[in-house]
Amino acid sequence: MQNFFQFHTKQEPFRLFSKEHIITIAIIFVLCLLLFIFRRQLEKQGLRMFLRFFLLFLLIASDIGYHIWLVSENAWSPKDALPLHLSDLSVLLAIVLLFTKNLRLFQFLYFAGLGSSIQAILTPDLGRFSFPHFQYIEFFISHGGVVLTCLFMVLAFHYRPTLRSLWMTVLIVNIYGVCVFFLNKWLGANYLYIMNKPKNASLLDFLGPWPWYLLSVEVIMIIIFYLLYSPFWLKRKFDGSS
Repeated sequence: MQNFFQFHTKQEPFRLFSKEHIITIAIIFVLCLLLFIFRRQLEKQGLRMFLRFFLLFLLIASDIGYHIWLVSENAWSPKDALPLHLSDLSVLLAIVLLFTKNLRLFQFLYFAGLGSSIQAILTPDLGRFSFPHFQYIEFFISHGGVVLTCLFMVLAFHYRPTLRSLWMTVLIVNIYGVCVFFLNKWLGANYLYIMNKPKNASLLDFLGPWPWYLLSVEVIMIIIFYLLYSPFWLKRKFDGSS
């Protein structure tokens, strides 16, 4: 049990697309599918409120638990524990979204949060923390929670992203990236992987050396945002032609 929480764990390191990783991805996918299948029931006020506050509790407990764990293990450091990675920031923004139900925040989170969280789930930078370590479970609960929150807001509250919000998100993410670059220089950190690539296998390994992979990331980000927007564009096009 102690090894479950140890920061310097003796467990086997995380392996990308291991059996445990694939099962975890499948669980998140099934939960998203269930939300979609039972989308009509989400129109009921009681169920909608329950799921909203359940997701809120899940994300808050996960995030607080993570920082308590780091502090208790004497492992909290501003170099790697601040929520400055886009997927980590998205957890906090998802909490605010569930509290406020702000449409513009949703439109930003739909692109930036959903895109970064899916990337994090598929290629997590977990190092030595494999299943069933606390960090493994917390990581997938928090990032899976962001994905579920975005889908929940679409299905339960009928929120929709727009093409304008897509490009506003691109602009905001780029401005944020510049700010994080200077914070990285100050802290000696590598948030957003701007300074170098993650140690674990990731999409960045196929995008060339620094700094050229940053340009590739920009293009891929826009492509991913358009892919996320495409279901809504197709639906409008289909509804307009029917």
